Amino acid sequence: MISNDDVFNDLLQQAKAVREYLKNKIFVDTSTLHPDTCEEASKCLGEHDAVFVAAPVFGASAVAAAGELIFAIAGPGQALDVVRPLIINVMGRSILEMGDDVRKSSLLKITGNVLVISFMEVIAEAHVFAEQTGIGNRQLEDFLGMMFGPVLESYSNRITTGAYAPPLDKAPGFSAALACKDMNHAISIAKSHSTRLPTLENALNHLNTAREYAGECLDSSALYGTARMEAGLPFWSQHSRQGNE
Repeated sequence: MISNDDVFNDLLQQAKAVREYLKNKIFVDTSTLHPDTCEEASKCLGEHDAVFVAAPVFGASAVAAAGELIFAIAGPGQALDVVRPLIINVMGRSILEMGDDVRKSSLLKITGNVLVISFMEVIAEAHVFAEQTGIGNRQLEDFLGMMFGPVLESYSNRITTGAYAPPLDKAPGFSAALACKDMNHAISIAKSHSTRLPTLENALNHLNTAREYAGECLDSSALYGTARMEAGLPFWSQHSRQGNE
């Protein structure tokens, strides 16, 4: 028979082991977390003599593979001194310093995602406009590259190549579900600060509609499919997959 004292002592030993494991360690998170989550992680780890560094990154998979990511880092100064040499010319090409408050780097990352998804929404709308008016997708994409550079041209390319709805056996570049999660973070934060992100709200509606229609094997650029349907066109383009089977 196990007594309550035995259970308590076992839990106490586990707690001591965890504290010893965590002591003086630096935990670096590079994902897109809600600022409240970053703050809570920093608090909890601090109670165990560990340090949390919020270091979300900007850049797609190819950028990561090339070691060209942009990091937004925040946390205690001494921890950042340790982390910097592990980033520059290793995983990233530059660092945006956000100070001690771990919420700040998370907020910058979410703000960056606001821009990325808003650009995608506008580019998707422009492509549908180009199709309906006879301008042509290729001409529009060439213009985007000439006028605004390779980044916006690459966003357009996810639409024109059909990557917005990849084959069911191929993972999307940046999943629609993750994009919706990030948009919900941004919209809720904006609301808590008495402001709005109307373009992002429209993008979220478009992307959720796309997920309802075409499932979860979709890229964040799949809001283009919804924009097509609103214009009386099929969700699928000639370069995307043609259904959910």
